Amino acid sequence: MIGKLKGVVDTISEDHLILDVHGVGYLVHCSARTLQRLPAPGEAAVLAIETHVREDMIRLYGFRSEAEREWFRLLQSVQGVGAKVALGILTVLEPSEVAQVVATGDKTAIARGPGVGPKLAARIVSELKDKAPASTPIDPGLARIAETAGTGEPSAVADAVSALVNLGYPQMQAAAAVAAGVKSAGEEATTQTLIRLGLRELAR
Repeated sequence: MIGKLKGVVDTISEDHLILDVHGVGYLVHCSARTLQRLPAPGEAAVLAIETHVREDMIRLYGFRSEAEREWFRLLQSVQGVGAKVALGILTVLEPSEVAQVVATGDKTAIARGPGVGPKLAARIVSELKDKAPASTPIDPGLARIAETAGTGEPSAVADAVSALVNLGYPQMQAAAAVAAGVKSAGEEATTQTLIRLGLRELAR
């Protein structure tokens, strides 16, 4: 199985590139985000590779980081998510953003991926909440907020996030802003204080 390729970019197409490795051209499928950030044709590139082997074909998928590859694998562990949908999600969200979206239960952000409807987005968030790759950095504040919100019990943190969401902010941004407020004011801060600090953070 191929786990990594290092070579020279030959051509870049809409959904794949040809990577020349010592004269052999490998066709590697990538997310649009990865393709946009590749070096220009003729320049060197290194990609982490996920190899899919079927009876009638072998297909290679390329990633700029191990975290991106791990999320590609994890996303496909959810029923209804194939390689195409997983790449679509990784096109609209960075690996770290996927981790934060899953941790905070932001179904709307996941649903931005092509082919991801509300039900599938909810399933992805639910099934992957506790499965973030070790290589993916997750803000501890966001993780704590997600854990607090998941208990269903009232708390200043959960109430502050809910208030910001009701004001029209996406849940991931609201959670990140409240996490910053908790770092600034401490875990005993009141809901009003966290809302004020969260709004200040969002206004930057």
